[in-house]
Amino acid sequence: MGDPIKPLEPARRAKLSAHQRSGITESAEDYLECIWNLMQQRGYATVSDVAETLDLIRPSVSIMIKRLGELGYLTRQPYRGFVLTAKGEKVARAMQVRHRLLTELFALLGLDPIRHQADIEGMEHHISDPTLAKFRQLIVHLRENPL
Repeated sequence: MGDPIKPLEPARRAKLSAHQRSGITESAEDYLECIWNLMQQRGYATVSDVAETLDLIRPSVSIMIKRLGELGYLTRQPYRGFVLTAKGEKVARAMQVRHRLLTELFALLGLDPIRHQADIEGMEHHISDPTLAKFRQLIVHLRENPL
């Protein structure tokens, strides 16, 4: 008989999370992505806009906006609201790219991205950069060789 099957050893490093990749929480990444989208529509965002878009209460949004400002991810504009700094835009764009890639991958796999939105939202925060690169390669392959 051969060697007995050894149990899988845990990975040396836990999977990358938002905390390890950019130093902010998943929630903060969602806020930055939301603000980016609002900025594309009108050039700035307000607490009310973010609260409505994320279906949150204004006081909670105000607290997070203050925190993101203190961390250097956004700046306030008098009489308007706030906009992302270059640091905030970098995170927001990265989340946008991750979201688009995962949405396309789901569609190419025959999964309805709308129906699987929760999966995409969760994965975009935790998928590592090397895995995302492999998903890009898979997307190219699936475009050329549909299922």
